[in-house]
Amino acid sequence: MEEKIIKLSFGRLKIAVRPVGADYLLLITGGREHLGCTVMAEPRPSLTGAGISATSSVLNASGHKDEFICRPLAEKLSAQKNARVICAGGFHIDNISPAQLKELSEALEQVVWN
Repeated sequence: MEEKIIKLSFGRLKIAVRPVGADYLLLITGGREHLGCTVMAEPRPSLTGAGISATSSVLNASGHKDEFICRPLAEKLSAQKNARVICAGGFHIDNISPAQLKELSEALEQVVWN
């Protein structure tokens, strides 16, 4: 299992990646850990006609916004590996600010997979 730790100014986000046959399982944790979201991403031809993209389905626990993290990571890994990806997890920081959300979003854009 591969693990990545993203250090943020207000905490850390842990991403664990495990192959499951030809598919992948992602577990996202950080802050006050919980399971607030599950995403399944499926690879597909890009709508631009160039390369592979992904389509996803999301299940959120009531009142949770963990899709903000789980969906982009699941879709990115699915497109890159051309594989089905299940991503589950939760990242909770009390009173997270817009600036912290921006920092988190920018950090997610930098995630790369081996």
